[in-house]
Amino acid sequence: MRKIVIYFFSIIIFTFVIPIIFTKTNQIEQVSNIEENNEEAQYEYSKYNTIKLLHNSTGEIEELNLDEYLLGVVSAEMPASYDIEALKAQAVVARTYTIYTIMHNGTKHERADICDNSNCCQAWISKEDRLNRWEESEKETNWAKIEEAVNDTKGKIVTYSGEPINAFFHSNSGGTTEVPINVWGGSGYPYLQVVATSGEENYSQYLSTVELTKEEVLSKLKEKHDEAEIDWTVDEPIKILEYTDSGRVRTIRVGNINLSGVEARSIFGLKSANFGAEMDGEKVVFSVKGYGHGVGLSQTGSDSLAKQGKNYEEIIKHFYQGVEIINY
Repeated sequence: MRKIVIYFFSIIIFTFVIPIIFTKTNQIEQVSNIEENNEEAQYEYSKYNTIKLLHNSTGEIEELNLDEYLLGVVSAEMPASYDIEALKAQAVVARTYTIYTIMHNGTKHERADICDNSNCCQAWISKEDRLNRWEESEKETNWAKIEEAVNDTKGKIVTYSGEPINAFFHSNSGGTTEVPINVWGGSGYPYLQVVATSGEENYSQYLSTVELTKEEVLSKLKEKHDEAEIDWTVDEPIKILEYTDSGRVRTIRVGNINLSGVEARSIFGLKSANFGAEMDGEKVVFSVKGYGHGVGLSQTGSDSLAKQGKNYEEIIKHFYQGVEIINY
């Protein structure tokens, strides 16, 4: 009888107790692994909490806390008069751009992580210089908005498939953004697509006209193409041949030379590749919409969307497709 009882209890232990013990052990191991992975992720990102900023004008390298650095970026890149949600979107995008740049261009500036030149990285201005450029009556409220934008989005970055995105941004898209392949070539990024934004036409300061004489056009063209010649007597000495899907100039013929819209923008000093071109007597007139390369977040578009009631996360997901906003 005693053997039967022992046998019975043995069956119960093997059937119920031991699986519970193993289950609990596995759960503890899983939780431990999750915590360990989170710690590794936090450790990985913690190295970006302090950055080395190269000042191009002096060659000096300054070490700054990331968010302190971002105060200078946001105040340099976007007008403080813009809606607070637009400023928050700029802060998150600038933080993402900074981390992406450090991760992928670690040797670009040798001992520095990033520079203060907007033509190379992103603009930056010191608090002192920024305050000196504002009207006295605006200084306190403007700086408070910049601090709110950075502090309220602290730690937020934009990711695609778990990785920080290459968060391009620009001043004004002219109503429609561009894909990077039409600007820089390459294969592009899946999260950077052509996106239309209503309200950008209201920022009339980003509508511009450039008038050049025939001699100026030829002179500028010859700086890049020695063989260039223009027969001004033909019906269309300057003609746009093709547009991109965003409405920008893909190809324009000037004399006997075909140029990309991006190249024409550079040669003739235009604010964007979103332009029209026509002859007006002895002059060539370029009518330009927007300012910048047109890829990624549009700053005026962000302000327009914010005024329509969108928050910073909605604004970011409007300009970058299929992304997530995480707290690193």
